[in-house]
Amino acid sequence: MTLGDNDPFELAAMTALRQDLHRHPELGFEEVRTSAIVAQWLEDAGIAVHRGLGQTGVVGTLQVGTGTRAIALRADMDALAMPELGDLPYGSTTPNTMHACGHDGHTVMLLAAARHLARSRNFSGTVHFIFQPAEEGRGGARAMLADGFLERFPIDAVYGLHNMPGLAPDEMAVVAGPQLASSDSWEVTFHGIGTHGAKPHLGRDAMTAAAHFLTALHTIVARRVDPLQPAVVSACAIGGGDFRALNVIPDDVRIGGTARAYAAGVRDQLETEIGQLAHGIATSFGITASYSFTRRIAPVINDASVTATALSAAARVTGRPVVTDFPPSTAGDDFAEFGARVPGCYVWLGNGPAVDGALHHNSRYDFNDDAILTGARYWTTLVEQELV
Repeated sequence: MTLGDNDPFELAAMTALRQDLHRHPELGFEEVRTSAIVAQWLEDAGIAVHRGLGQTGVVGTLQVGTGTRAIALRADMDALAMPELGDLPYGSTTPNTMHACGHDGHTVMLLAAARHLARSRNFSGTVHFIFQPAEEGRGGARAMLADGFLERFPIDAVYGLHNMPGLAPDEMAVVAGPQLASSDSWEVTFHGIGTHGAKPHLGRDAMTAAAHFLTALHTIVARRVDPLQPAVVSACAIGGGDFRALNVIPDDVRIGGTARAYAAGVRDQLETEIGQLAHGIATSFGITASYSFTRRIAPVINDASVTATALSAAARVTGRPVVTDFPPSTAGDDFAEFGARVPGCYVWLGNGPAVDGALHHNSRYDFNDDAILTGARYWTTLVEQELV
């Protein structure tokens, strides 16, 4: 962990560390090894370390000068429960677990910037480096906030970064407004009266009701939501009956899926419309339906003022035009939990071409180590511009 004069961001060591983290991925709230490594690298740089927020979360704090502003920079650490099928010399050694979204790279870029800032100290104020667990749908940001992050580390702004295949490793996209959609789950169970498959008239057919529901589900976005408002409703799981008893119409059929939106009103509307549709179809078949809607992740909406600061830093770092018309994504990220409480900005950093279709959450995805320098320089420049 030494610094060479011609390697201010310790790129050789950081690249090796990134590949080590890729080799040893850990799922959300299980990042014991990863968080220990992060804490050690921060402590060795003289950064105050706070462990255990949100179970396995780590916060590094660096205060320099007399500046009164405080900001937070966030990186996620967790991997995904899926097999790695790519042929990498540093491929995952953990069965059915891999870094398929680049959180290993996010962790290393923020570490590189934190260590550099601890040495250069070219700012005045306080920066908190958030190494968050469990971004992939397990609620790590919410867990850190529930453990008192904002009370223990008051901040004026929060920043996030995510890699993006398709952009060059020295290219960034910074856009004000919606960036990522809300990510919510819903379930509907149709409760009928099971009967012999040869005598459907003696029962109440939940299976056919479910089929009608699935057909009508997509009319919510097509005919109920304002066409100028983006939204997604998808059914992703279904269960009912038994393939070992193909002469039995089941009592119950369960369906579940996801709902996505950017606007709070549309999010509310999706919750209402799915339930109304389920209950209406159930009534038409003379059966009942139970319905639940679980709000998991809020949309990521970039604050205009904070985004202007991020844009300035990105333009200075890349030396090329920053993409300012990058389309929002219907994916979700619980960075929204931080951004909903303080002004925030979430930016994209290129990961190079998606070789062999290896996009996020693909079994052949890999973070591009050529992006480490750009990411570390962006974080450093952002702090130096924000805290003067």
